[in-house]
Amino acid sequence: MANEKTAPSVRPISLAAWIKCLDEVRLPVPQASHERVCKAIRDSRSSLRDIAELMQNSPSLVLSVMREANSHTHGSMAEPAENLEVALNRLGLKRAEDLLERLPSVPMNEIPVAFRQLVLVSRHASQQASGLFASRLARLWQDIHWGSLLFLAPLWPMAVAYPKLLDEWELRVIHKGQSARQVEQELFGVRLLDLCLGLTETWHLPIWVSQGYHLLLTEQRLLVKALRIAREDDPLRQQQLLDAEPSLRRWLNQPANTVLLANGLAMSAQESWTCPHTERWQYLTALYLQQPLSEVQQQVHQQAVISARATLMPDLWHPALSLIWPWNVQKIHHGLLPAPPPTAEALAVWRSRCTELLVEPSRFANAMHLTTCAKEALEASGMQRVLLFMADRALSTLRVHQAAGLPKDAANLSLDVVNSTLLQRMLEKSAQVRLTPDNHAQFAALLPPILRRLFNGEHLLLRSLSCNGRVVMLMIADQGGGPFSETTVQAFGKTAQCIEKALHSFTNRTG
Repeated sequence: MANEKTAPSVRPISLAAWIKCLDEVRLPVPQASHERVCKAIRDSRSSLRDIAELMQNSPSLVLSVMREANSHTHGSMAEPAENLEVALNRLGLKRAEDLLERLPSVPMNEIPVAFRQLVLVSRHASQQASGLFASRLARLWQDIHWGSLLFLAPLWPMAVAYPKLLDEWELRVIHKGQSARQVEQELFGVRLLDLCLGLTETWHLPIWVSQGYHLLLTEQRLLVKALRIAREDDPLRQQQLLDAEPSLRRWLNQPANTVLLANGLAMSAQESWTCPHTERWQYLTALYLQQPLSEVQQQVHQQAVISARATLMPDLWHPALSLIWPWNVQKIHHGLLPAPPPTAEALAVWRSRCTELLVEPSRFANAMHLTTCAKEALEASGMQRVLLFMADRALSTLRVHQAAGLPKDAANLSLDVVNSTLLQRMLEKSAQVRLTPDNHAQFAALLPPILRRLFNGEHLLLRSLSCNGRVVMLMIADQGGGPFSETTVQAFGKTAQCIEKALHSFTNRTG
């Protein structure tokens, strides 16, 4: 995948910069799909429909063809291609073959998991759309199919270039219930819906895709009105309320809404079949179809199973898997689970480093040598982000001696203790503070802002270490901001004891 654009070192923060960045990301195409499509294009017996059917198993290929076909329609009299067959016809087989040659063809197991997971959601949405709406709107089945498949396409390049950002967004917004606007401003600098709409218009995707994003951005009141009506138990009452507002009824019955409904169902099901998000989209779908909620739920579950049979892979999650679970059981996001304990090999390294720290007389040539060993012990114990500070004689300033798992400039960090009451207290005597979701708001507010930015998350360990009666070092570490492995927490405490003994031995030897 050498010709695929990788994530730049500087994250975009403006809408224009994000669009430019993601527009340049070249999405990987599964090698097997790439070969099948190339073979079909070279086969004179293959029709455009045959080629399109082969392509739809690789949504990234579909997106590339649609973008290429529509790239020259802006400002011209030609309408953008709304489906793959039209796009292929407009592009021509020779240009389509040339396009395939430029796309990165990659074995499936080398394609980023985050990207494959998001594509699975898109294919699930397409299946929901086909099963729920396509037969009722047979004349529009292609618009429904391709619109629902490509609705999340603006996020696909982000899943390739910035998978951790999307994962953090999901954890904080969906699972922790934080404000989407605030989280998106912090992570992206822009609203995700604005970014998706911008890319949709830049790529000239099917009009129903952009209509869906416009609805979410500017027509939320209509969505809420429709949801209130959908929650009415009596179908006759629902019809009366819709008849009383003809404009709302016309808005609700737009065929373009099928694309948004299908993606809402597929995305919310990723969290749970019983969460409020899923319930809302099921209510709206039932109102759109004029069917009882129970019937719609049954159909949605059936379509999920059909989708899973076609798209499920061992390392991906499909909500159909949870249909056999008790309804009160939900899939837990990995960011809410304790980190795995260190491996036997890692623990062997940890013991070796602790043994080095305990050697007497001290074998360390200088303080940097000692703290390097300490940092390696903490990393081997399972810590993913580490800062080791040394305090000056006046206990007024902390300077970084060692850093791991953090941006390079963290190694040059210097903190004025006077600006943090928590640091002041920790420098009075040896102490340990463990931040958890229960006390995070209380203690995080007492930390310098730079530490809150470096150690984003609700789980953090801080420990001050003493030598000859005064605090000389501060350790800060976490496991990516998520819950700790208790094995790692215990190793952290034992490592601290070893470091204190090493400091005592080193100081007495050099004194």
